Amino acid sequence: MQPSRDISRLIEIMAALRNPDGGCPWDLEQDFRSIRHYTIEEAYEVADAIEREDFVDLREELGDLLLQPIYHAQMAREEGHFDIGDVVYAITEKLIRRHPHVFGDVTAEGAGDAQERWEAIKAGERAAKAERKGETEPSLLDDVPQVLPALARAEKLTKRAAKVGFDWPDLPAVRAKIEEELAEVAEAETSGDEGALREEIGDLLFAVANLARKAGVDPEAALRDANSKFTRRFHYVEARCREEGIDPAAAGLERLDRYWNEIRARDRRA
Repeated sequence: MQPSRDISRLIEIMAALRNPDGGCPWDLEQDFRSIRHYTIEEAYEVADAIEREDFVDLREELGDLLLQPIYHAQMAREEGHFDIGDVVYAITEKLIRRHPHVFGDVTAEGAGDAQERWEAIKAGERAAKAERKGETEPSLLDDVPQVLPALARAEKLTKRAAKVGFDWPDLPAVRAKIEEELAEVAEAETSGDEGALREEIGDLLFAVANLARKAGVDPEAALRDANSKFTRRFHYVEARCREEGIDPAAAGLERLDRYWNEIRARDRRA
């Protein structure tokens, strides 16, 4: 077996790994549930390579991600559900159906018009799916995946609800809601009710996700950037402690905060 640029070789390799006669013992033990977390992890690793603009890593991570649908499709074929050809057919059919302005005789006046047509077609698909399941009144929220990261799912839920006008009119209104939720967090904290405090903090985070959507900001990406910034700045604080020969745990908040303000000031000047 030799590597190849042809995707059919990847399909052959996966089939060989899953072959009960001479295949890999580990691969043979896997099922859909046991590898689903790898599918999610690989998608995050692709996103990480993109954010780092590391195209060598991106090439490798895209390969790891590509393996996942091949793996799932191989197991599905073994159980008689579908094969990779069915997967490819389904996505090509969907892309053609959702782009009548490219593959049909419909005209799209700009990206906004194309997006509106896409959403209208998706709404029809949701209704058809609900009908197949015996549900006469599909919800706009039905196909927002439960497994999305909570912040990303909050943004998507509010985006869907906004399609029928269930939305704040502007950014000041969302900020007022955040202030209201902050007050409720303080009230729950004062009450000593841990369940209420957890609920109110959840409401606050949901409102912040709504603010990000309203501002046209991807909240998941914004928080990842904030995490990266915090990590970089805290590394600086640790480095300053090493320069002074001080254990960070013994440095005290005042000194740590002084180092933190140093890197913040440097960032502002950059």
